[in-house]
Amino acid sequence: MDITMADIRSWMTVLEMALFIGIVWWAYGRRRKTDFDEAARLVLDDEDLVPAPGRRPRAGGR
Repeated sequence: MDITMADIRSWMTVLEMALFIGIVWWAYGRRRKTDFDEAARLVLDDEDLVPAPGRRPRAGGR
């Protein structure tokens, strides 16, 4: 049985498609939704833990 480049390319295509489907399944799984929602809100948090250089902290202790 000879293995040709066409056979290798066919199997690589199948492997890459399976990998793609696995990544999509992982990313859109229900267990990941809360983690991704929390990560998305991090950018929108208004509280600065460390003020940027040249900025004064806000009045009111926040």
